[in-house]
Parts: sequence; C-alpha cells; structure tokens
Amino acid sequence: MKVLMINGSPRKGGNTSIALAEMEKVFLQEGIEVETVQIGTKAIHGCIACNSCANLGQCVFNDVVNEVAPKFEAADGLVLGCPVYYASAPGTMISFLDRLFYSTHFDKTMKVGASVVVARRGGLSATFDELNKYFTITGMPVASSRYWNSVHGRLPGEAAQDAEGMQTLRVLARNMSFLLKSVALGKETYGLPGKEKPQQTNFIR
Repeated sequence: MKVLMINGSPRKGGNTSIALAEMEKVFLQEGIEVETVQIGTKAIHGCIACNSCANLGQCVFNDVVNEVAPKFEAADGLVLGCPVYYASAPGTMISFLDRLFYSTHFDKTMKVGASVVVARRGGLSATFDELNKYFTITGMPVASSRYWNSVHGRLPGEAAQDAEGMQTLRVLARNMSFLLKSVALGKETYGLPGKEKPQQTNFIR
C-alpha cells in the first residue's frame, strides 16, 4: 500500500515538513510506503477552465501537476499538508489541487484522504476545511484523528514542540492506516460502491 503526501510549503525542512514526517514514521511502522512531493516553490498556473484535459487526458499546462497525476492514481491514500497564509492555504497549493483534481479522470472513489495544516496562530480550521473539500467531492473517505489535524509553529522547528499537535498526527496516521487496510479488504470482498450516471442541475437554464 502507498500514501502520497503533498507538501505545499515553500520551505524545505520547515514546520510542515516536520508535521508530515511525524505521520510518515507511523505509516512506515504500519508497512505502508510513503512518497512526499514538495510543490511550494513551484510556479503553478491556476485552472483556466479550458476543459482541454477532457481531450488531452492531462492538464494543458504541462508542469508538476501532470507529473504528480500518475502518482496520485497509483496511491491508495493522499495527505495534503500546508502552512496557513491569510487564513487560507497558499495560492500555489490551491492552484495545484484545483488542476490535479479537475484534470485527472481516474476513479478516486475510496482513496483515503487526510489534510494537515500548520500555522503560527490562527486560520487553521478554515484551511483544514478548505483542503477537505477536495476529498469530499470525489468519493474519498476522510481520515480523522482525536482533534483537528493542526499544528502550531512559526520559527523553524517549533512544530516539534507542539506535543498535542504531534500526537494528533500520529493518531491520524494510525487511523488512516487502518482505513487504508480496511478499504483494501472491503474492495476484495465487495468491490467498489455502485455508480449512477451523473445528474447535473444548472440554476440558470
């Protein structure tokens, strides 16, 4: 089994990296492979709703989004981690996720998702909710912990001092590991849930 982790921070080795590394230790103990991709320093164009991906099979902007897409398809779970800027995820992270989820047409049903947010002080809950919306529109179950998946830290290394935050992430990783293994067993026994033809209702006709 494999988990793909996306680090939306522009700072290598920063507090977001510390938070994700805490989860990685648990995943490895659980026998789950981990790959982390850091996208925070990339120049990532936002989605322009051109719908070219419907014909191309990938985003029209051939950058890190298209590089990560096959990794996402092959993964059993996805962890999104980022710092909080202005009570929101960084713009680079949102541009990346908008295009990654919209341009990839493989079935994401029952891939397990989890989001992790890091901030000096405020905006954690809003950013946490913002990231989880990518999971809940694509049939991905969301792993939870004993508290919201947030860690406090501003200066390099301060996240490691947030004992409750670090514990929250360890619990999250264990719960996510259990979900990943349970989904795998369920798929073997029952397969994936049945599908219906999508119904789209526009408000203006």
